[in-house]
Amino acid sequence: MTVNLNHTIVSARDKQASAKFLADILGLQVSPQFGPFAPVEIPNGVTLDYMETADAVTSQHYAFLVSEEDFDAIFARIKDAGLTFWADPAHNRPGEINTNDGGRGTYFEDPNGHNLEILTRPYGSGS
Repeated sequence: MTVNLNHTIVSARDKQASAKFLADILGLQVSPQFGPFAPVEIPNGVTLDYMETADAVTSQHYAFLVSEEDFDAIFARIKDAGLTFWADPAHNRPGEINTNDGGRGTYFEDPNGHNLEILTRPYGSGS
């Protein structure tokens, strides 16, 4: 059996601005609107479909596995945007990256308070 995540809906106050934020930080594009969604397709084929809500947005966590080269480029965009970043998901280590499993990782928030993460090694994959 093959099971692959295809898409997930991401709640946002402003779907276009939120999709553009993610796409800009990750170096991707916002796809044309599809129904009520502003989609951002990740290179592995998974789509984050931003949908506006008038309700409070509950923070979710989205982690993106990237190459070392992509980490450098994305991290530069995070810093250039003046975003606060943390080495840990609880945001106890501001201004740091982690080196878990011999890779690098950092957390930052999108405009809706979603906890985004970039990492170069899957957790549990290294020493």
